[in-house]
Amino acid sequence: MVSLLPTEPRRLYIGLMSGTSLDGVDAVLFDADELAAGGHVHAPFATALRDELLALNAPGHNELHRAALAANAVARAYADVVSQLLEATGTCRQQIAALGAHGQTVRHQPGGFDGYTTQLLNGALLAEQTGIDVVCDLRSRDVAAGGQGAPLVPAFHRAVFGTAGQDAAVLNLGGISNLSLLFADGHTGGFDCGPANCLMDGWIARHRGMPYDADGAWAATGQVLPDLLAALLAEPYFKLPPPKSTGRDLFHLAWLEARLTPGLAPEDVQATLLELSARCVADDLDAQMPAARTLIACGGGALNGRLMQRLAALLPGLAVQSSAQRGLPVDQVEAAAFAWLAHRFMARLPGNLPAVTGAAGPRVLGALHPA
Repeated sequence: MVSLLPTEPRRLYIGLMSGTSLDGVDAVLFDADELAAGGHVHAPFATALRDELLALNAPGHNELHRAALAANAVARAYADVVSQLLEATGTCRQQIAALGAHGQTVRHQPGGFDGYTTQLLNGALLAEQTGIDVVCDLRSRDVAAGGQGAPLVPAFHRAVFGTAGQDAAVLNLGGISNLSLLFADGHTGGFDCGPANCLMDGWIARHRGMPYDADGAWAATGQVLPDLLAALLAEPYFKLPPPKSTGRDLFHLAWLEARLTPGLAPEDVQATLLELSARCVADDLDAQMPAARTLIACGGGALNGRLMQRLAALLPGLAVQSSAQRGLPVDQVEAAAFAWLAHRFMARLPGNLPAVTGAAGPRVLGALHPA
């Protein structure tokens, strides 16, 4: 439990993250001085909101109105989780310097003069409901500077997990997988690899009515289909050099269906999707950081034992470990990163790494909605 006297400087932040997997909201109480989490709450999205957020990833009827209502609903869901976190940790809202709120990505089209990224969240409503300053829209400034707007976590990974003199990689396995490359010389790289959980989650939901494949158990009953795996790996995105980022705009069930042939057993497709998730990471790590000896995994996919086994088998020269072994549980890393980005914003410090995103230079990220 974290509790500060009211006279102490406000150094605590709350990070709020709802990712591509659409499994709900993670809230983390984060000490910006100690770079440590002091509490965590997770709350799933209501089914109707989850379904609507998923639908809004594609063009549809009256989507501007629907998106505005969804942004309000996301703000209320975030506010509820903030209240739960404050109560669980015995923390007063007056002790919180700001909320770093990611919002729910429904479009991600960076690059070029008309590049943009959209995360649904009514930041003004969140500030109104919580009585705490809100820093949100954390990707747009990087995109405006010519960057991908993602991934934004490598700078945080460097601060928390970096070890002088050692090449190490941090792998976040959410709906999409992304790598942070922490080189021994202090240089930091990073990019999105491809689908981690989003395709597997969608496929098992369709065929078994389950939100995710717990521990990869269903995938383990199937066999990898070499022809299908080759067709999936032929996606041009996998061959693009960094900087690059992706999301549900590209990797969705219609993308998968276009590559399926009739008569495939659903469990074999699931096994092949799991192998795809492992292979795109292993191939990228081999290409971009061949000297790495440590891979630190976080995100929901780090709890998928079958996926972690396949990564270890494909990367035999690496010690694959959980971020929990480095002091930050796998389900808290991303939310903590957005708390850290809020701290950077409040201090007017850059939050992006141009070498990662491709932006024209370092930029202060975010927009402020005062309490």
